[in-house]
Amino acid sequence: MQMTSAEELIAEHIRINGTVQGVGFRPTVWRLAREHDLRGSVWNDAEGVGIDVWGSARQLEQFINALQHDCPPLARIESIRRSPRAVGRVPQAFEIISSLAGGTRTDIAADAAACRACLQEVDDPADRRYRYPFTNCTHCGPRLSIIRTIPYDRVNTSMSSFPMCACCWAEYQNPADRRFHAQPNACPVCGPQVWLESSNGERVGTDATEDAVAAAQKLIAAGEIVAVKGIGGFHLACDACNEEAVQRLRQRKRRYQKAFALMARDLAVIERFAAVGRQERSALQAASAPIVVLEAGGEAVAAGVAPGQTTLGFMLPYTPLHHLLLQGLDRPIVLTSGNRSDEPQCIDNADARSRLAEVADFFLLHNRDIVNRLDDSVLRVAAGDARLLRRARGYAPAPLALPVGFESSTELLAMGGELKNSFCLVKGGRAVLSQHMGDLENAATFADYRRNLGLYRTLFDLRPEAIAVDLHPDYLSTQLGRETALAEGIELIEVQHHHAHIAACMAEHRLPLHTTPVLGVAMDGLGYGGDGGLWGGEFLLANYRDYRRLAHFAPVAMPGGVQAMREPWRNTYAYWHQAFGWDWVRENYPDLPIVGLIERKPLSNLSRMIERGINSPPASSCGRLFDAVAATLGICAESQHFEGQAAMQLESLAAPVFQVQSDNAYPFDLPQTQADVEVLHFGSMWQALLEDLAEGTDRSVIAARFHQTICALIEQTAIDLCRKHALAKVVLSGGVFQNRLLLEGVTGRLDASGLRVLSPGAVPANDGGLSLGQAVIAVAKRLKNWERR
Repeated sequence: MQMTSAEELIAEHIRINGTVQGVGFRPTVWRLAREHDLRGSVWNDAEGVGIDVWGSARQLEQFINALQHDCPPLARIESIRRSPRAVGRVPQAFEIISSLAGGTRTDIAADAAACRACLQEVDDPADRRYRYPFTNCTHCGPRLSIIRTIPYDRVNTSMSSFPMCACCWAEYQNPADRRFHAQPNACPVCGPQVWLESSNGERVGTDATEDAVAAAQKLIAAGEIVAVKGIGGFHLACDACNEEAVQRLRQRKRRYQKAFALMARDLAVIERFAAVGRQERSALQAASAPIVVLEAGGEAVAAGVAPGQTTLGFMLPYTPLHHLLLQGLDRPIVLTSGNRSDEPQCIDNADARSRLAEVADFFLLHNRDIVNRLDDSVLRVAAGDARLLRRARGYAPAPLALPVGFESSTELLAMGGELKNSFCLVKGGRAVLSQHMGDLENAATFADYRRNLGLYRTLFDLRPEAIAVDLHPDYLSTQLGRETALAEGIELIEVQHHHAHIAACMAEHRLPLHTTPVLGVAMDGLGYGGDGGLWGGEFLLANYRDYRRLAHFAPVAMPGGVQAMREPWRNTYAYWHQAFGWDWVRENYPDLPIVGLIERKPLSNLSRMIERGINSPPASSCGRLFDAVAATLGICAESQHFEGQAAMQLESLAAPVFQVQSDNAYPFDLPQTQADVEVLHFGSMWQALLEDLAEGTDRSVIAARFHQTICALIEQTAIDLCRKHALAKVVLSGGVFQNRLLLEGVTGRLDASGLRVLSPGAVPANDGGLSLGQAVIAVAKRLKNWERR
């Protein structure tokens, strides 16, 4: 040991918690300890990483600082606890020792994009992993997608079928090697293999000059559709600049309007087709490698890639297989989920052959099983921050530390919503959100949801004392939560939908358990209200435990119920029926195309349904208002093919002139007070909007003025309510705030007023973040009850 004569030898026990196993943490500790001439040992155990270390106080301080600064890329240190120990007998060296047994308390890392070192090997003709599609190390590669149970050892993953060769085993055992204890470690000699098939199941021959991936690349360039088995599921790939191929894929996949995701070889290619800012560049290059929503610009991809949109969703290659597939292609490819519309993504070779046989012309397959389905995550930069729209591959199951006050929380399970579902586990003061599950209305998705609930409970050794569910009695997640709580004899806690949206954002921003109330502004499609009605345009006085409704959009009938979510014209008719009566609209605006369209509908039946309350539930929904305005402007008036299509196209229409119209919002009605709750009506706005339309005002200007109107209405209502109730913080959430114009417009206005504005970023604003809100509300309620005892 290199210590000065004045330095005293001391010994410490160091405990490190967080994502510190399976990510190269112990080799980093070993390397840094040797660099600082320390003695001792490091090991994994049930709580994370333990270290016993001998040296001087100076050396130990330098070691700890270096450990925090040189943390491995996939590791995340949540806490470092140090305690003195007796010096006793000093070890001769610093070593890595065998893991210790015990209950599970450590994290499982998310799947990570291929690191630069691995890609350099893949590209090096002299390297033994040259062009090997499954190259990985402790800094990258599959994690959650391959794990079957704990502990995270090779035998418990889908790599158990591939015993390591002598060379890989030597790397695996060497702490100085970046593949030390890399569970998916493999090479062409001992690891998974890739091959190419035609849609009829016949192997496509390759030779020494062209491997299966290179052959698949040529097929894509030639206009074919290739199903590609990736890390968390299958994708369907075609040339993004080939309109015929894109349209063929749309027809076969039965995905007629929703935008396709794109992958490009590198940033230089992406920048030819879209604007890439500093934050977008950082997100694209991150280990999480999400799809990043960018403003389209420059060269054009096929028109069928993103119909009605001014944005494109791009990602970079995140596995060696994708890296090889894109090599040499100087234009992007479509890389959309490998399924038919509304079905879960295929993960199994046999299932893909069956379900995608009439979609794909060829299949690029491999023999490493995908154990857990992981969709691509989606991110967009808005209001100055990167914001997840879908949290899946690259992010799940990374935990979120809960705010101050939640440390003593008991174990709990929150079931999430019905659409864009995720569920959430609470254990040890932390929340673990599952990956995006999808819409539980689909039987296969619901089955996958149930399987993942079991998997996560096993992986994190969760024994919940309570289950949190949405108030909606018909949600499948709610029904399963009730059944589970009854079967296990544990408490069931019902949580209001929009309160959960607000609480999730509060938790993300680490507002403490006993925080002062906030004004929660929740704008979405629909959620079950505390009064049994359908809510969706809400202003709530909220903390974690309670909420009170202060204001809301005026409820408007949804004629046809669910059908009104699919056919926007129904919402237009309902708004006009309530504000003016249909006869007045027809008399004053007979030449408007939307009036002619609605006039051809069975209006007498619809009127009776609304007046008698037959399958026409009233809803204070912001989402339905967007649908109604979109239909008025001829956007998806007859029908929309996917949730949010009309609103997304309305945003795209408004975007080019949104800022120009910042002082030109439509008028809106003064709020009416009912039972001490303000109700916001839109009659004045509709009349001014119809006048604009009748006078031939450009549709983009009308769309922009509408967006500015909603921004101004939220601003004025929020400021008035904050003054009335002495509130300093406004929390924005709900799926409508995925609209960049609305989020930036409202945030800018409220910031200027001096209010502190919080909005979701690390957790989706849509129902994908609902389970986190359910979880923290349920924990807060239980802690309150405990405090009363």
